[in-house]
Order: sequence, then structure tokens, then C-alpha cells
Amino acid sequence: MAPRIAEHARLGRTRVHVTRLGLGCAPLGNLFAQVADDDAQAVVAAAWDAGVRFFDTAPLYGHGLSEIRLGRALAGRPRAEYAVATKVGRLLVPDPMPPDMGFVDVPLLRPSFDFSYDATLRSLEESLVRLGLDRVDVLHLHDPDDHLDEAIRSAGRALVRLRDEGVVGAIGAGMNAAAPLARLVREVDLDCVLVAGRYTLLEQPALDDLLPLCEERGVAVIAAGAFNSGVLAAVSSAAVPTYDYLPAPPAVLARALGLRAACERAGVAVEAAALQLPLAHPAVACVLTGTRSADEMGRNAADFERPIAPRLWQALRDDGLLDVRVPTPDGWRV
Repeated sequence: MAPRIAEHARLGRTRVHVTRLGLGCAPLGNLFAQVADDDAQAVVAAAWDAGVRFFDTAPLYGHGLSEIRLGRALAGRPRAEYAVATKVGRLLVPDPMPPDMGFVDVPLLRPSFDFSYDATLRSLEESLVRLGLDRVDVLHLHDPDDHLDEAIRSAGRALVRLRDEGVVGAIGAGMNAAAPLARLVREVDLDCVLVAGRYTLLEQPALDDLLPLCEERGVAVIAAGAFNSGVLAAVSSAAVPTYDYLPAPPAVLARALGLRAACERAGVAVEAAALQLPLAHPAVACVLTGTRSADEMGRNAADFERPIAPRLWQALRDDGLLDVRVPTPDGWRV
């Protein structure tokens, strides 16, 4: 049998454990569309009821709003029972007209890149205030694409110190690109990486270098963006299917539709296949999915547990829709 939602995996060699399904909290920061406070609380409650105990947020998400809402939703729950990840690399600066970064109705704050040593420590302190917590379990470098050298030299050094002094339990990096994550794994003593959209049912470029490297070094992989920011989801609140947070290009949309059709022919929801596939790789500890309603969270939880016959994966290979190198959960939940 495949891992169930509430089963735990360890992040690298640390003592931090995460559930196999985690909640990505960018939608709680009003990503693409406004989410009411009560609905945000309901999302976290539905995730908790489904067995999810790993929650991933960041200062960028809603310019602090996601962290605030997550902290409120977790208040009063047993602290030892859940793990929270947040990120560094952007400080929130007062701004009467915050720029449009994909989040709507946000606080009057502007995320500003800063991967310096001191800013890393300050970012964590400010996140703890917004979360209402005295610690986070995982701290990631966030999107250091154009700042890799400084992130490695300064922020990475700060993260190692915070981990070694026991301030945080595990350190990692979260990005949408696999190649720079591989460089970070090689040059910073990370415990985990969060790779968004690059190891999914739709595409698997992380398989070329990042995942083998992580498996070799004992670095846990958190596979985020299981639906590639929406294009793989059959039910979406977005008017136009999105890919990497922008309208999906025709070729990407065509591939997503092909995957959906192949799954339907096998009697499988494409969402179920997308949520379950990444965990078949031995380096992957957890799959993250973001939701903006309790109903959507319930559907994702059900899809994560849904039986999938092995013939689906072979059918996808036969149709040229799945790389033959991709490990598949053959025999899971049959």
C-alpha cells in the first residue's frame, strides 16, 4: 500500500517529520483571487481533519497575509503535532501601493529581495511574529534565482547557523527551477529542497540531476505545484488555466488535456495521478498542494487516497506522456 496522508517522512537526517501530503498556503494569501478570512481558516481545518500536519508558507504569499492566517488557524492546536515551513529572501517593506505580484487585496507591504545574513535573521523574526509561533520547523531560501551567489554566501550561512544552534529544525531552498536547486544542494548543507512544478505528472526535469543528487546525499525533496499552478486540475477557480502562475501556453495546455484524457480512459482522475506520482521517487518525502476552499481540500485528500491501477502508468508511457525513467507507484492502492 502507498503512504497515506497522515504517514510521516523525515526530512533528511533531521528530527523534522512531515506528512506525505502537505498544505501549500500561497492561496491563503489571496493568490489570483481573494479568499475570505473564514474560508482560509476552513481550509486549514479541513486539511487538519484529513490528517495533514505539514504547512508551507512564506512572507511573499499575500505580503504576509498567508503567515498571519496560517498562524491564526493553527492557534490552540498541539504544537508538537505539526510542522511549519516558511522562507527567507524577501523582506516586507511598507508601500502605500504594493506592486501586483499575483496576490490581491494584500497589506500595504512590498516584498523586497534581500539574501544578506542580517536580513535572513530579521526575516525569520518577522515571520515568527506574523505566525504567532516561537519557532518554525523548516526554513527555506526562497527563489534565489538571480541572487544565487549571495544566497549561498550569506543567507545560506545564516540558515546553517540557525539549524546548528537548534533555532530551526531543518533548512532548505524552494524554487521553480531544478538546476539552481542542485547547485544549492552541492554548495550549502541543506536538509531538503522544495521544487515547484518541475517534478509533476506534466513534466519531470528535476529527474535529470536534482532528484538523483538528493537521493545520493540524503536530502529530502518536497514536490510542490503538483498541478503546475492549475493547468492539471480539472476543477479550477481560474478562468484561464494557469501554468507557472501565468496563462498556460498552447503546447502545455495540450499536454495537460492529453494527460487528462488518458487518465479518464483508465477511469482515473488526473488530479489523483498528479498527487500520487511524485511520491514513487525515493527522494520525495512529501507532496504539497494549495487550495482555496475546504471543499477543494477535501477533494485533494480523497484523490490522494484514491485507488489507481498500475495499467494507468503503462498507458501513459505507451502514449508518450510519461518518461520511462519516472518511477511509478505500481501496485499502490490496487
